[in-house]
Amino acid sequence: MSATRSRVITITTILLVIAGLAGGLTAVLHAARGGGTDNATHRPGRGAQPEDLAQEVADYTSRFGPSHGYRQPGRADRTAIAQAIGLLVDGHRAQAELLLSERDFTVRTIRDRVSGHRYAEVADRTDDAVTPRGWGRVYMDLDHTPRFSIQVPHPVFDEGTEQLGVRVLRDSPGGILVIAGAHRKAGVGNSADVAHRQDTVFYAICAELVRRKMPGIQLHGFAASTAPGYDVVASSGAGSAGRSDAGRLADALGTHGFHVCRAWVRKCPVEGYTNAEGRAADAADVPFLHIELAPEVRLGGSAAERAATAMSEITHRWATAPVTT
Repeated sequence: MSATRSRVITITTILLVIAGLAGGLTAVLHAARGGGTDNATHRPGRGAQPEDLAQEVADYTSRFGPSHGYRQPGRADRTAIAQAIGLLVDGHRAQAELLLSERDFTVRTIRDRVSGHRYAEVADRTDDAVTPRGWGRVYMDLDHTPRFSIQVPHPVFDEGTEQLGVRVLRDSPGGILVIAGAHRKAGVGNSADVAHRQDTVFYAICAELVRRKMPGIQLHGFAASTAPGYDVVASSGAGSAGRSDAGRLADALGTHGFHVCRAWVRKCPVEGYTNAEGRAADAADVPFLHIELAPEVRLGGSAAERAATAMSEITHRWATAPVTT
């Protein structure tokens, strides 16, 4: 009897030790994935390995190409992903992670070695699959309160805009970089042209941020022959709420040596009046800037740095004096 009791105690002890080790391992794995909690004092990813955000984005978009890599999202997918981004903005990371996981998205924290800032990366698990859905990616500043969005609807197609978006994100506190997940020509018809459709994850996320009164700047590229004599076409899209900011940006770009066509002053090409995200911002009376850039401005080098610096003057203003209309 004593021997039997001893064996029972020994087995119970072993099982308790195994359970404890399993719980500890689960916590470690969760932390390694950048997992967070809803506790405002929790700072996930503080010890994250430094990464180059620009290279992360370059690696991501390097797979984009026309005629493949996009699947139309359903309404439930769009709604859930946008709602999860809203939860992240509000600091409810655990709830956001759960909702995103149900839609095959992941959240991890990265620390950019260039800016030193931490960002929450929201990524589609199918990005590495043979047939990716192409629903996009989000980088959210974790070191400052989110105040504005930087939107890149046509990565690769509008070459260099994704890297320009990274530059502006690095330069300004409180930014949320929203990058479309596929080449503009990847879908059937114009289904992957997220700047002109409302049935995309990209639009749903931007609309959620507009609902929270966050201004946005959307980056595009035009061919040199489209607007001869101009380096940039600046517009406030369908609305006028961003017109004063558009004027400030045009002035800043001019100070940095760029020739700017101001769409509210004269007729310019590619003015962005039919832009879907711009129309959502107009309906909510939220500032929206539609910026078209010539190839020499967005393809790296000092011109891209000067353009990013000019745009960051506006996003800095949004960060320190957010619009609350």
